Amino acid sequence: MPGMGTPSGSGGSTVVSAFHSALLSQGALILLVAVLLLVVWNALRSLQYRRAVARGDSYPPPRRPLGVEPYARRVLRLGFGFLWIIDGLLQLQPGMPLGMPTDVLQPSAASAPGWVQGLVGFGVTTWSRHPSEAAASAVWIQLGIGVFLLVAPRGRWSQAAAVMSMGWGLVVWVFGEAFGGIFSPGLTFLFGAPGGVLLYVVGGGLLALPERLWSHRHLGRTILGSLGVLLLVMAGLQAWPGRGFWQGMTSGRPGTLAGMVQQMAGTPQPHPLSSLVSSFASFDQAHGLAVNLFAVVVMAAIGLALVWGGRFAFPALVALVVFAAADWLLIEDMGIWGGTGTDPNSMIPLVLLAVSGYLAVVRAPATEDAAVTEVSPAAAIAAPAPAGTGPDGEPLAPRPWWDRLDPGHAGRILAAVGAVAIVLVGTAPMVAASVNPHADTLLAQSVNGPPTVIDGPAPAFHLIDQAGQAVALSDLRGYTVALTFLDPVCTTDCPAIAQEFRVANQMLGASASDVRFVAVVANPTYNSVASVDAFDRQEQLQDQSNWLFLTGSRGTLENVWSDYGVNASIEPAGGMASHADLTYVIDAHGNTRRAIDSDPGDGEADESSFSTLLTEQITQVMHS
Repeated sequence: MPGMGTPSGSGGSTVVSAFHSALLSQGALILLVAVLLLVVWNALRSLQYRRAVARGDSYPPPRRPLGVEPYARRVLRLGFGFLWIIDGLLQLQPGMPLGMPTDVLQPSAASAPGWVQGLVGFGVTTWSRHPSEAAASAVWIQLGIGVFLLVAPRGRWSQAAAVMSMGWGLVVWVFGEAFGGIFSPGLTFLFGAPGGVLLYVVGGGLLALPERLWSHRHLGRTILGSLGVLLLVMAGLQAWPGRGFWQGMTSGRPGTLAGMVQQMAGTPQPHPLSSLVSSFASFDQAHGLAVNLFAVVVMAAIGLALVWGGRFAFPALVALVVFAAADWLLIEDMGIWGGTGTDPNSMIPLVLLAVSGYLAVVRAPATEDAAVTEVSPAAAIAAPAPAGTGPDGEPLAPRPWWDRLDPGHAGRILAAVGAVAIVLVGTAPMVAASVNPHADTLLAQSVNGPPTVIDGPAPAFHLIDQAGQAVALSDLRGYTVALTFLDPVCTTDCPAIAQEFRVANQMLGASASDVRFVAVVANPTYNSVASVDAFDRQEQLQDQSNWLFLTGSRGTLENVWSDYGVNASIEPAGGMASHADLTYVIDAHGNTRRAIDSDPGDGEADESSFSTLLTEQITQVMHS
């Protein structure tokens, strides 16, 4: 399962620190909202009390008869509420900011069709460019949805929570689970298909239904029958030959199931669990045919029993719980270990749906008479109070809604508002990140550290540009200069840095006319004008009017390298040079103001991050 492994990006302490800072700042905002809502609730109670005393009425006002939530619906609502909270807490792991794209999103779509990989790629790009904001947003969105489901038991608020659960569940199912692997080969119920979060979406859809439907057995039978059909389909896929599930070993290598279980056993987790999973992997290697036959028969039998219903429903439910628990422990490995496990996988929500469906069948008569639809907050406000008469016999005006609102009901409404606020606090930065094409500068700083602020005269130089024209640093007075050192025959870092400069020029917009992007050759051998001109054409810089690639004699270049702290030497068995990746920002008066390490990192997520950082530093120097 994606995410069940050692997070490859967990070492970025700068990004992780930013993630924690984002959580704290957003948490402080949520705490402020909670305090304000508590103040509003207390003020409402105080106002009601004072007016009741003035009228000689009792306080608190009589509770509104809201009826009883159907038992099956309550189990489903509370179950998914707690699951969303667990998922939100799992997102707090420090491996999430940098590990999510590489360890969860990309592996989930690795074997999917191109169009699925394209969709998931959008999520990968968004998360990779803004890892701390995206990770913090996921925490608060999921915690907020969970709290919303818990505090809104009935009425329109509860349905709104269900719709919110459906919406975010679909987002996670598409971008986080790549449609639960339904478009990939090797689809199997044992690994979590059709996606654990899709079951959250189904649960949200059931909770969004009119409450009266939960008071009849038909809904419960539909839930159980649908799960039965799902299990029958999955049993057929599990039995399909040629997919590697019937063999414990294939050509001396573990079969499909044994290989997955072995991978799970290697996940960082408590030793008793890893030992249990490893033992099952060994058992499957030795008895692959028997293990798969057992799985197919059990899934098919449970599926048939759930579709048939009646007296078979309870035994089928018990068998499903036992089978799901075994799969959850031995194959899905609980879904939460490894540093980037994002949820408990599919078996728990599946069992939750099955239990709620069964309860909707067996508890329907007990809830049918008691079910009363909750009056929405708007209706409670608009409903007139019974009119009374004053001492003079004249009818009294209806009391305002805040006098008639039950304090307990008001508390639930305000708690629901608070839950919505938690979701919005998480949603806002996630939406902003998805439309922002520029990566967070923290990515570049996590590789190279923050820029160094300095202030002193920049060392002078007299060199030749790519057109063979003499250029001195003094000729660039009046312009802000971004100066770096590139090897014209380099095939690794230097082309990436050149593209960073090109993107930074585009990001500056109209301000780019006041900036000169300058590179000095950093190769003792390949330093001709023809070499720098070829590099410009290769990197499509020949038409950038404010770009200069400067060169000169070896002695002249060595003096410039020495002045700027760049040591260039030819690498053994090649023509490329080894040199420091440095960028300096020089102001319009010829003073060096910033020194920036410009190692491009992995050349992917860090690419636009350094462009953003360079643009930010140039802008600061221009306006200082």
